[in-house]
Amino acid sequence: MPSDKDWFDRFVIGLPERRLFKFLAARILVPFWAWWTPVKPLPGGPHPSAQPGDNLQCMMNLIMPLKDKSAVGRAKAAGAIAANKDQIYAGLNNVGTVHFARFVIVGDNICMFSVYDGDFTNYIRDFIATIGSVFNAVVELVEGGEDVIPCEHNAEAFIEWVHARDLYQVPDTATGVLRDQEALKGDKAASGDDDLDLLPRRLTLQLHANPNVSLGSGYRAYPGYSAAQIRKQLGIGW
Repeated sequence: MPSDKDWFDRFVIGLPERRLFKFLAARILVPFWAWWTPVKPLPGGPHPSAQPGDNLQCMMNLIMPLKDKSAVGRAKAAGAIAANKDQIYAGLNNVGTVHFARFVIVGDNICMFSVYDGDFTNYIRDFIATIGSVFNAVVELVEGGEDVIPCEHNAEAFIEWVHARDLYQVPDTATGVLRDQEALKGDKAASGDDDLDLLPRRLTLQLHANPNVSLGSGYRAYPGYSAAQIRKQLGIGW
């Protein structure tokens, strides 16, 4: 099937796959773009919405860089979680809106990934009000953690601290990145420059400023039937 693109379009589209272009883009082009048209890192957390369904099963992807970036530092972080696991889980139970939460060490970061209902601020405030004194053992191992310890007495500062380390969630729609960048510059219009030709460059610049992101709001659902129920109905047993 003949292509409707001329030779120049095909050449430009194929550039990202060329080894020389990859080298020049990483070392020269992207740093030049970032200097010429700087973008601000976009804030983390779910996008505000008036739709009730969008306030269910929201994600928090908290990335906390460790002060000690060695195996010893990672071991201390793992030990702090293990030593306080029961109290942390009890606190999550008391919040009452958390579906899922876990701690993960990725590289030199201690991470907390969770899924919750409702407002982010209320979630963090309720969590820290319940077990702030316990969570101090984790926060004191993290870069900048000394600014919010004791957490239980610095709830508002701790909420901002968490929000600053929560991953930016790239919108599910392509032009959402353009909207978010314009809103950060003060443009509150519902629509704007939706030229998709600009999207690869804008997204590249955002990932230069925000190297870690969450891709979309994720799949969210309540399964209608379990595997056991389906197998029982089909009469095939286990």
